[in-house]
Amino acid sequence: MTVRPFRSALYIPGSKERALEKARDLPVDAILFDLEDAVAPDEKANARVTLAAALTEGVYGERYKIVRMNGLETEWGADDAAAIAEMDCDAVLVPKVNSAADIDPVVERMQGKPVWAMMETPLAVINAAGIAAHPAVEGFVLGTNDLAKDLGTRKAPRREPLLYALQACLMAARAHGVIALDGVYNAFKDDEGLAEECEQGRDMGYDGKTLIHPAQIEITNRIFAPTEAEIDLARRQIAAFDEAIAKGQAVAVVDGKIVENLHIVTARATLAKAEAIAALEG
Repeated sequence: MTVRPFRSALYIPGSKERALEKARDLPVDAILFDLEDAVAPDEKANARVTLAAALTEGVYGERYKIVRMNGLETEWGADDAAAIAEMDCDAVLVPKVNSAADIDPVVERMQGKPVWAMMETPLAVINAAGIAAHPAVEGFVLGTNDLAKDLGTRKAPRREPLLYALQACLMAARAHGVIALDGVYNAFKDDEGLAEECEQGRDMGYDGKTLIHPAQIEITNRIFAPTEAEIDLARRQIAAFDEAIAKGQAVAVVDGKIVENLHIVTARATLAKAEAIAALEG
């Protein structure tokens, strides 16, 4: 899996020139340029033109640029796909993916661009492993609002009604080397709630979180980044393990805990992520 950080991915309406301009300076790892839910039906055609022009200017730096299209089953989907294939973006995000078969007709139109799948329906969760195994799929984006709607769930502590879906999608993503981004947190003025949900997604293993407002960026970036303590521990684990191997031993001890090769894999991943974040922010 790529070490490129995906701590934060902010939705930006493709039809809003001012929002597209402001996004140039936001410290997000990825931008989800939206042609779907955030754009009114009578603005769909204009949004394609507006977004294509903004991307052509090449002002988004190292931010990963993903464009969410309307589904091919809609009246706008085919035109979206044709336009996105020509846009200066890194990937396309497909809504309402129910199975791997839904990916194929998009791939045919994308001229080699990677595909990301919105995991926002019960069928998507059920078929998550097959979707993640599709060779064109690079990432999952959890659509927790739509999932909650379809399941008829109520708000509960720690997102308990959605835990199966969150874990099933993450398991499939990890099994096939796919990036996994957690769903949005709707209360963009609730910093405490956002932090708690970010910590939950991070602790589960998600790469980052999708956002609906720039005010959510700082908290999300901080929580999904390795801490100084984690970086220090990783360095000490690697040094101790290397020393043990040089002495013909298979394990080391750091802070009173056994360190084996599996811990070193995690430690190196931690350092690689920290270095990638530093390079992105540099």
